[in-house]
This record gives sequence, structure tokens and C-alpha cells, in this order.
Amino acid sequence: MYLYHYYEKEIGPFKNLSELPREEANEVMRYIKETRPHVQCASRDEDYMFRRRMYEDILRKEFIKKGGIIEREVPHYMVVEHSPWLTTWFENSAFLRIPIEEFDLRTVSFTYGDSFPTFSPWPRDDDWKEYRRKLYTYDEILEIIKKYDLPQKWNDDGKHGPERYVEAHIWSDKTIGKYRQMKENDINFNIR
Repeated sequence: MYLYHYYEKEIGPFKNLSELPREEANEVMRYIKETRPHVQCASRDEDYMFRRRMYEDILRKEFIKKGGIIEREVPHYMVVEHSPWLTTWFENSAFLRIPIEEFDLRTVSFTYGDSFPTFSPWPRDDDWKEYRRKLYTYDEILEIIKKYDLPQKWNDDGKHGPERYVEAHIWSDKTIGKYRQMKENDINFNIR
């Protein structure tokens, strides 16, 4: 299994808005809206960072309940296997592919689908899918994937609900640090 991280090529990998103070993160989002109005990030509303931090707090608390190890306040985001849809989020898209074996799995949590719709009030109460409002450990997500397959295989276009990939939350800088600091020439072996 590989974890993928998608990013804007000129900005580089693992740049996390949640690591910035709220106003600075909002300023970055305003800049993106002005300079790249057609990219996915430009469609986010003014309350995005408030909601994102609220969901990250839920992820952190749920992972601690499961015995997960939290080494950083906010997670780095990745997905399980390649998601064609995520390559469309950026003007000049790039991605890294890192084998799951490089991570301490006690520092990685998962949601079946993006954490926003997983923990948001949407979908409504009439959606009884078992993976709604749940966070998983590695062994648990393997069972869910075995049962439902990867969402990008059956819902890459989003026609069957909000789940388009399995999201991975990396609660440590140990593995990410190697890739975060690399120059593009150093990471070509990981870019598909």
C-alpha cells in the first residue's frame, strides 16, 4: 500500500494551512482566490479554516481514544493509493507516493472518505453508512477497504456520495520530514 500526497508543484509538498495562525491562513486562501480562481482551494468559503480546525480536533480526540500517538497538533494529509480526482485540484499538480511501511502506523489515522464530509452534519441522518463519523486505525481501515473497496474505484466522479478516497492523517513529522525538505530532483523517484 502507498500513501499519496498531492500538492501545487511550485509550492512544494506538505504545506499545511493548519500550521498557520488563522488570519495568516485566511490571507493565503484570499491570495489563492485572487491568483488562481479556478483551483479547488479557491472555492473554499470564509469559514473553511474554522471548520477544518474543528474537524482536526475531532480527529485528534478520536485517535487518542483509540490509543494513537499524537506527535504534532495537526495532521499532514495523504490518501490511500492514487486518486485521479485529486490531481485536478491544482494548477500544476504533483504528488508524492510513500510506502506505508515508512510510517509508524501508531501515528496514522484514517477516514473512509474526506474527513470534512465524514464528520460534518452532511450527509443527513438518513445516510446510515457505517463509516460515517468514524476514524480508523490501520488495521481497521484495511477491513473497511476490504468490505467497500477504495472509493476512487467506484466513485472518482463523486456521483455516489462524498467519499472519493480514503484519507490518511499523519500525526508525526518523522517520515514526512524527509520528503518535506527534499528538492524536486530528489523526489522524482516518488512522482508517478
